[in-house]
Amino acid sequence: MKVLALDTSSIVASVAVMDDEKLIGEHIINHERTHSQKLMPMVDDLLKSCELTMEDIDLIAVAEGPGSFTGLRIGVATAKGLAHAMNIPVAGISTLDALAFNLPFCEGLICPLLDARRNQVYTAIYKWEEGDFLSIDGPMAITLDELIEKLSVRPERVIFMGDGMEKNAEVLTKSLGNRVVFSPNTVKMPRASSIAQLALQKAAEGKIESFYALTPNYLRKSEAERQYEEKMKRCDQDGCGKD
Repeated sequence: MKVLALDTSSIVASVAVMDDEKLIGEHIINHERTHSQKLMPMVDDLLKSCELTMEDIDLIAVAEGPGSFTGLRIGVATAKGLAHAMNIPVAGISTLDALAFNLPFCEGLICPLLDARRNQVYTAIYKWEEGDFLSIDGPMAITLDELIEKLSVRPERVIFMGDGMEKNAEVLTKSLGNRVVFSPNTVKMPRASSIAQLALQKAAEGKIESFYALTPNYLRKSEAERQYEEKMKRCDQDGCGKD
């Protein structure tokens, strides 16, 4: 089975092709340019470089979130469009799962951090145990203090990664001391190859789905939704539109 994987959940755009035996190719761009401009050219270029066409692809995998709302919409919409056109299934993969999967078989806890703004992070806690990739807690959108409280009661070292890592490095080190490890640049960012590997595992378990069912997992409401709800609450309290 050949899987085409996409990740546009952050500023990083990543595309990969993988089969059951090997990673065939991967393109990563970590530079400011809109995903709507670069994603499809990256897909086309990667397939040509690997001497493949969309007819060779059996499964589309995509980072379903959490992450940038706009980035997720672009990635999911692209995956749905490609899957619809080729009449093939899709696999939505958690951005946090894929980030943590960048560090296979390591010791200690793995804690991806994505900047969720509003003084929060998107995060989860993982661990490898006897070759199994385990989700310990999450996914969740919480404050850094809440995350530190969760980690403080555990004895393991904690490996951090993701675009929220540098921003919070000083506080994490001050709070957790020498238990803190920051991942190197090569694995701290989203990689479509991890999306692809997790998608192949889903396929082996029969957990792939129709593109109709694929939706982004924002993990929390958008700013527009929150503002609308607050407006409606004020209207209920103040009697907006009533004579």
